[in-house]
Amino acid sequence: MKKINQLVKYLPKMVQPATSTGKLQSIFIFSLFSFAAILFSGCTKDSINETANTEIASKANKQSLAQVDPLGRYTGLDKITAWELQQARAATARYQHLKNAEKDGYEDIETIMPNMGYHFMKKTIVDDKFDIRNPEILVYNHDENGNMELVAVEYAIPIPLSLNAPEGFTGTGDEWNYNTTFGLWLLHAWVWKYNPDGVFNPTNPDVHVQ
Repeated sequence: MKKINQLVKYLPKMVQPATSTGKLQSIFIFSLFSFAAILFSGCTKDSINETANTEIASKANKQSLAQVDPLGRYTGLDKITAWELQQARAATARYQHLKNAEKDGYEDIETIMPNMGYHFMKKTIVDDKFDIRNPEILVYNHDENGNMELVAVEYAIPIPLSLNAPEGFTGTGDEWNYNTTFGLWLLHAWVWKYNPDGVFNPTNPDVHVQ
């Protein structure tokens, strides 16, 4: 663009009164003006297209980040609680691939719940301890392509080992479920799929089990 502007600036100096060579000069100058106009038009279009593409990419990137990390969409969380949820997410990142979970001892307990998903439990770590980075249960559901995707982690503590609701995440936001069917205190944390009803709500209306 700088070179084009310089060309346009100095073109008037090249214009001479009509002489025997005036016609040739006029043709030459006209050609230069036409060439400059074409270059300017092309640069302007490229600039507009580049700006538009940048804006589209930026919006797509923001949407992608929202889908990849849903924790940023939850509001009203204590800073420490939010940090703890990040720890839970980081610790289970490798389990986005179900095979990794199975290798580490998580087994299908054949519990398929509406608005939850498919449950895989690591029975060897079920005790009276709450460990943010080691959830006893992983919850999966089929994605649009039919593949299993990790949607939540779940903590389980036997009721006989904790007569009252266990100490879980910092604050009072976590919702332990006193489940007599399984004889467990259960707590979901939707760290892999956003839950509009809350990160600790047992069910997720956006999860449609197939």
